[in-house]
Amino acid sequence: MIVGGGAVGSSIAYHLAVRPDFRGRITVVERDPTYARASSALSASSIRQQFSTPVNIRLSQFGIQFLRELGLELGLREGGYLFLASAEGAETLRANHALQRSMGADLAFMQPSALIECFPWLNADGIAAGVLGLSGEGWFDGPALMQAFRRKARELGATYLTGEAIKVRPGRVWLTDRAIDADVVVIAAGAWTGRLLDLPIRPRRRMVFVVACPTVLPGCPLLIDPSGVWMRPEGSRFLCGRSPAGDEPDPDEPPLAVDEALFMESVWPVLAHRIPAMETLKLTSSWAGYYEMNLFDHNGAVGPLPGLDGVLVAAGFSGHGIQHSPGVGRGIAELIVDGRYTTLDLSPLDPGRIARGERLVERNVV
Repeated sequence: MIVGGGAVGSSIAYHLAVRPDFRGRITVVERDPTYARASSALSASSIRQQFSTPVNIRLSQFGIQFLRELGLELGLREGGYLFLASAEGAETLRANHALQRSMGADLAFMQPSALIECFPWLNADGIAAGVLGLSGEGWFDGPALMQAFRRKARELGATYLTGEAIKVRPGRVWLTDRAIDADVVVIAAGAWTGRLLDLPIRPRRRMVFVVACPTVLPGCPLLIDPSGVWMRPEGSRFLCGRSPAGDEPDPDEPPLAVDEALFMESVWPVLAHRIPAMETLKLTSSWAGYYEMNLFDHNGAVGPLPGLDGVLVAAGFSGHGIQHSPGVGRGIAELIVDGRYTTLDLSPLDPGRIARGERLVERNVV
């Protein structure tokens, strides 16, 4: 039984169902079959190899290959990420770039002069360096990926039920109206995982603003400013936003309402400075969704839960869940069928590390 039918839960269902050596039945329980509040449906849906931990880089490398196979269906555009760094962050950027390149990522470390030559619309004031993804990074239709996993899992025999899990124990899941027995239980409940398991995974609101810019920005990648403000093309418009800084409030599960003051005070001024053409942008729409934030180290918890035989978790990805859903789904399926990881080793994401106090810190959280 899989608790949570979003991108991660449905990827697990698909990767189990597609295996000819899996003989069991698969049941997925999803509390919101409309996916109106699902993180998968509200994501900005991008994929990058510019992480600071090897396991995340590997997950992205598998993910981009998976997406390429479905590229036409999912609208994959490999426009690249551009991480910019101030003098203070340049050495960290360089170290991350060295790790990423050593693992085969196609990236370019660029000085300010090269950045301006490549992107004439960019203001490099205060920028010491940047790293640009040349291939293997970009954005795609995240809800379409989620629905593709769900549709194929159902075609292969998985059953989807509507219900909300309120309690989990080995061999049994309690919903609000019934209990269901299962030999293996996988918790992929995203931002609400902390309600079911003693894990520091909490819903944190993130807002996405859609803007129109009257000036064309040739070759625009997904840009990450040192301030934390990000933006990327979306058709003829742009998506943008920012995460709270370390000293700013970031409460658990606030209402999914958009605070336009954040855009006016903290996003637009940064965009207008970094990209002067955006001084005349127009805010056209916006939405809010939840990150399933792992407060321990901003990395996913993937694998068996200590002390709960037959219970596994796949949650807490802190903003990079949808891009890693293909690899995580495959990995959990391997654990269930083979008893171990047989392709990509996801053991660094072992949830037992949290109880042991062993942080696997991901520094590139957007």
